This record gives sequence, C-alpha cells and structure tokens, in this order.
Amino acid sequence: MREKIIPEKNFEDIFLVKEEGEIGDHGVYPYNRPIKDYIMKGMVCIDKPMGPSSHEVVVWVRGILEVDKTGHTGTLDPRVTGVLPVMIEHGTKLVRYLQESDKEYIALMHLHGNARKENIERVMDGFVGRIYQRPPLKSAVKKRLRVREIREIEILEIDGRDVLFRVLCEAGTYIRKLCIDIGEILGTGAHMQELRRTRTGIFDESRAYSLHDLLDAYALWKEDGEEKYIRQIVMPMEEAGKMVKKIVVKDTAVDAVCHGANLTARGIHYIERTINDGDVIALFTLKNELVAIARALTNAEAMVNMKKGVVAKTLRVVMERGTYPQYWKGKTESQN
Repeated sequence: MREKIIPEKNFEDIFLVKEEGEIGDHGVYPYNRPIKDYIMKGMVCIDKPMGPSSHEVVVWVRGILEVDKTGHTGTLDPRVTGVLPVMIEHGTKLVRYLQESDKEYIALMHLHGNARKENIERVMDGFVGRIYQRPPLKSAVKKRLRVREIREIEILEIDGRDVLFRVLCEAGTYIRKLCIDIGEILGTGAHMQELRRTRTGIFDESRAYSLHDLLDAYALWKEDGEEKYIRQIVMPMEEAGKMVKKIVVKDTAVDAVCHGANLTARGIHYIERTINDGDVIALFTLKNELVAIARALTNAEAMVNMKKGVVAKTLRVVMERGTYPQYWKGKTESQN
C-alpha cells in the first residue's frame, strides 16, 4: 500500500502516522479492478495532435471507449500539440480540482528583428517570477488583467531570429502572450511560431499516447479479450489524485464520507506532512482507492494531535456508496 501511494519516496518522510491500519477484505487495489470498472474509473493522457480542439479530442476518447462522460484537465489550442490528460466517467469528478496544476511547454518564438544572445537571455530571465497578463483576443476567457507565475525559463537554442525555449508555468499562463511581451521588451517584436505541452502536473510525454494507440488497444480488448494494452494506456483515476496532498482514512470512515460526511480525526490512519489549513486534499483508502476530494480545516501536525472533531470538509465524493460497509450507521463518532 505504501509504495503504491508514493512510489518515489520513503513513506515515513511523506506521511505522519496517526494510527497504523491493517488492510481489510473490502475494496480493491485500483490496478486490480476488473477491466470494465478499470476503464470507468480511469484516465488517459492523450498526445494531442495539431488541428483538433481539446473538446474534439475529449469527444473522440468518449467514442473510442464507448463511455458517456469524459473531461480534460486543461485546454490546448487547436494548433498546440502535447500532453492532454482526459478523465473518464467517475474520473470526471476530479476535473475541476486538477486544472490548476503547473504546465510545462516547449515553445518556438520568432523575433521580428535581430537581437544579441545576451540581450535575449537577460530579457527572458526577467520574466521568471510573477507577471501580469491579459488574455489574447482569441482566447475564450474574460480579457481582464491577471497575475501568473513563470517558474522557469530555459533557452534551448537560438538560430538567427528563432528562439527555442522551455517554460514551466502556473496554469492559465498564455505562452503566446508571453512571446509577444518578450518581443516588446527586446524592442524587436515577436510571436509564437509553435508550441508543445510536454507536461501537466505529474504527467509528461512519457505517459502520453496517440488516439490511434487508444483505439487499437481498445479494439484488441473488445475483439480478442487482450487487456494488456488498454491497461497500459488507461490509468486508474487515482494516478491523478497524486497531484494533490492526501490523507489515508480508515475503512470504518469510508462509507460515511461517501454519504457526504466530513472527515473526523478518528477516521485517519496517515496524513501527508505538508498539509496546511485550507489545502485541497485527496482522501484515500488503505488500498489506494480514491474516496473523495476534501478541504483541510487545519494542518497535518494538528490533525495528528486531535482526539476528535472534523479535520477536513468533503468537497466531492468520488467513490460509490456501498463499496465499504456502513460502519457509521447507528454508531457514534467515537466508533468511526
């Protein structure tokens, strides 16, 4: 269980232990779900081609997988390629909570005049940090001034007036407008020639597949019963849950949360150390199933020390009711 929640790091470095727990008979590890359930509670990273809109890609995924609901976690313009996470059925409940994850792009900017390399580097370095942006005319959002943060800018290559660079930025940053602003400060003018999203949150190009890959994998399962490839391309929605801080809850608390109850101190096994008051968090079972999205009402240290009381407000229930027994019915909080 521990390795599945945070496979990259040592469990004890990430979580505070409130009460150790034994894995019970209820529920199922996400990667072990029966294939139909696996798809219905899944997500897929599509390597979006140039041409279609994000909405069109989402509709195509819905048609390929023969499901009713799909949703993406961050729009890409038709001419932009790259990583587009698409949530499937139950996973669509997470969309609004995952849209704010950082994005990484590789951009090709064309300058309208000549500029020295050192000047280009100096100006682009000046855009690292918090910047003001007004969305471009072609965007679908309100044209009001907004603040966005550029985490990193790295120039990869300069060839004459063409500048290839990598940028890591806050969600909602317009790279097209960034190129225009860089050109203005340089005094040459500039525009974005090409753009590719290489990462959104924890999902990078290595986890992205084409629509053709998805179609072929689904056809292999439907026609030949071969699950290997569809399980490789489609991931459990719990993978997206790793993008937010988390609490591992007791089996006895799961169904109460599924009925909309808030999480109490007595319903906790493990708490991510970095949780602060007000953070959006994910509630997981011992089998690494995503139960709900919640908002922390205090920090991790306080949660560990609390004997009773509500520690997190449930925002969006993800797991179906009845997956775990109704331990809460007719019982007091002390039994949960």
